[in-house]
Amino acid sequence: MSIKTLSKKRKTSEWQLQEAKAMFSEVIKASVSKPQIITVHGKETAVILSYEEYMKLITPKESLIEFFRNSPFYGVELELPPRLPEEMREVNF
Repeated sequence: MSIKTLSKKRKTSEWQLQEAKAMFSEVIKASVSKPQIITVHGKETAVILSYEEYMKLITPKESLIEFFRNSPFYGVELELPPRLPEEMREVNF
């Protein structure tokens, strides 16, 4: 069964686990165009997506340094109250 036949037959990208196992290569091929949802006992359980989509999800939009520099609090000086002697603790090295 081709992907085109599958897409005509199937309006969604949802697969029951047994069906997904039986047609695993078709599920993988279909994941290139859109994520494929796997259900177990009718409950959405897993998603198979293309490597490209996965990389988009895990790649930070900006570095941590850029994140802090773009913060509305960048450059704000905080004034902390002095600590009282009883709040200080001794640190042994």
